[in-house]
Amino acid sequence: MSVISVGQAVVLGAVEGVTEFLPVSSTGHLKITEGLMNIPVDDDAVVGFSAVIQVGAIAAVLVYFRKDIARIVSAWFRGLRDKEERYHHDYKFAWWVIYATIPIVAVGLAAKPLIEGPLASLWVVAGSLIAGSGVMWAADQMGRHKRGEDDTTFKDAMLVGSSQILALLFPGFSRSGATMSTALMLDLDRVAATRLSFFLGIPALTGAGIYELKDALGTGAGAAPLVVGTAVSFVVAYASIAWLLKFVAKHSFNAFVIYRIVVGVLLFGLLATGVLDS
Repeated sequence: MSVISVGQAVVLGAVEGVTEFLPVSSTGHLKITEGLMNIPVDDDAVVGFSAVIQVGAIAAVLVYFRKDIARIVSAWFRGLRDKEERYHHDYKFAWWVIYATIPIVAVGLAAKPLIEGPLASLWVVAGSLIAGSGVMWAADQMGRHKRGEDDTTFKDAMLVGSSQILALLFPGFSRSGATMSTALMLDLDRVAATRLSFFLGIPALTGAGIYELKDALGTGAGAAPLVVGTAVSFVVAYASIAWLLKFVAKHSFNAFVIYRIVVGVLLFGLLATGVLDS
């Protein structure tokens, strides 16, 4: 019998789709939702399920940004054959995404027992939600928002890509929150910071989903819940991406900062009163 039902998969897929690219921590929200539904958050099948349904959200990014991705990948292949093409920004950007993924992959493999053990606690999630809010608020206030996507450099990509490690080690910090905050500190505007966060997340999240697939299928997650959860995640994530890009073009990140603090405080309360088990 699957440890996660199809109905629960629908809920978790929707939560993943909404929160994966918003700077509010998809991992944190998934753990909270799993806890409220009495799903064992530290079960190998549940951990694997959470990683696999991320692929639905990543697929949404691939579809939404298909023209940009096709342009960048095409430039990369042209650059491999023609030296003159290597001066184009798209060719260099493709390599930057690859290089910027290496740090999180290395840390993810080395610290896997720690990430899936003590750091998976909901107490860590609650603290990270609040701590990450402070970082995001400071970044949004300090950033001068004067650089666009075409102004990004290798240094930007490496710093933003490496910041994903914060979310990997401290669930609740938020991968998108960490990357967007870092990009804002580097003076990128909010739209450029958001798009860079999307592109840098594609390899890391796709790799995590594929890596965890064998565990998810082999330890009781069930094929039907995986398919349903991934499909729901895709549909909801696509809508979430479209909304977020429109939102950040005209608004600051303050709404997300406030929301994260509220959720973090509420989670501390639920844990302290025993409503949720850490």
